[in-house]
Amino acid sequence: MSADFLNLLEVAINGLMAGVLYSLVALGFVLIFKASGVFNYAQGVMALFAAQTLVGIQTGQVPFAHLINAIFGTEVHYFGWNVPALLAILFTVLVMILFAWIVVKVILVRLVGQEPIILFMATIGLAYFMEGFGDMMWNSEVKRLDVGIPSGGSFWIEDVTVQWAAEGERYFGMYVDVLDIWATVIAVALVASLAAFAQYTKPGRAMRAVADDPTAALSVGISLNKIWIMVWSLAGFVAIVAGIMWGAKSGVQFSLSLIALKALPVLMLGGFTSISGAIVGGLIIGVGEKLFEYLIGVPFLGGATENWFAYVLALIFLVFRPQGLFGEKIIERV
Repeated sequence: MSADFLNLLEVAINGLMAGVLYSLVALGFVLIFKASGVFNYAQGVMALFAAQTLVGIQTGQVPFAHLINAIFGTEVHYFGWNVPALLAILFTVLVMILFAWIVVKVILVRLVGQEPIILFMATIGLAYFMEGFGDMMWNSEVKRLDVGIPSGGSFWIEDVTVQWAAEGERYFGMYVDVLDIWATVIAVALVASLAAFAQYTKPGRAMRAVADDPTAALSVGISLNKIWIMVWSLAGFVAIVAGIMWGAKSGVQFSLSLIALKALPVLMLGGFTSISGAIVGGLIIGVGEKLFEYLIGVPFLGGATENWFAYVLALIFLVFRPQGLFGEKIIERV
């Protein structure tokens, strides 16, 4: 095979792996929107807060240390112990479940029956509150997240793929980050598990019933509050995984909350109510932006097209198919 074709294949593979992570983030939006009709603007900040909490628990950081030290004049920042990664993840899951309970009991139940725009604005307020609360609780410094997942290029893949090149070709093998491979495997397993949960389990069927017709679901004894808590907890778990994967790549910092913005084009392509749409949309965006950058962006436009390609593609879909590839077509009769 020619070196040009192998380079193109490498770009496509890395795009697929990025697309799986985009799908994972988008899945958090879909779960909440399907069950409650709320577009959760805070999903990205949830990933940031989950990653901050995980690092704080893992390193034994004292919550609200700066506030405590300012009030009492102390200099306490750490408890002096380190928590194993798996145990820290378990504690973080419990924190996100508690967060889900608080959101439902304090915000959602008070806004039942309100216009969707009011619920959307509530999640914007929740996002900014969580951002500030997380910084106050764990401080805003860039943190290193390490849960034992290896990183760096795979020498095995380089050694294998270098043999694929035709004789005389100047090719040194594909560069694929081991962290991206692990992230892809974990994300695929989680996405498949959530899809199976929604399709084949009793709570999953109850969640879909609430999404289809809340009034009918109430009439057969399904508790909306319990479903909402379950869905927000699942979205919190998705945020934990997304926060771990993106935080391990680039550190736990404010930019982590912006991953939600990349999920918006994924939702526009796949549809806001479709789990399979989130998966397909993420793969299209991931591969599309990488190939566009490689084939057109760098040679003809000076690069940096990954920042806007997904939004342009989403805009085209909004014009010609507003409901997305798998979304339900909305028909309003007047």
